[in-house]
Amino acid sequence: MESLNEQQLQALATALAAKLQAGDVLLLDGDLGAGKTSFTKGLASGLGIADYIKSPTFTIIREYQDGRLPLYHMDIYRLEDGGAGDLGLEEYFEGDGVSVVEWPEFLGDALPEAYLMIHFHKDPAHDDLRQLSYTAVGPRAQALLADLT
Repeated sequence: MESLNEQQLQALATALAAKLQAGDVLLLDGDLGAGKTSFTKGLASGLGIADYIKSPTFTIIREYQDGRLPLYHMDIYRLEDGGAGDLGLEEYFEGDGVSVVEWPEFLGDALPEAYLMIHFHKDPAHDDLRQLSYTAVGPRAQALLADLT
């Protein structure tokens, strides 16, 4: 597993964005400060979204419509006690854009059938580096993973 700095992390996300299609779901798993929002900034850039990207912690979902595909950036940390199933997330997951979900462990029954999960790990030797690992569920996610590795 290679270690990536913030610029490399965003460059990887920008490259991945070129491969994304409507209905793709990316689940970003990792501790606070692990690089999830930074990765999403790279995705937005690769999709041609010029808006400032910030974590939707308090709004839960931020929508960015001005790129090649809409980007639905979700942070469901505040739903750790449940409630994700009441948000109608499947409409986003099956919609016309790309869904990015931070804190996917709180999705519960709202977990989509297919997704690419990206696990962010802080490099124990270097505080400014991140290591990534992946879980691909479904043929489309497996194709995205093949493009990444």
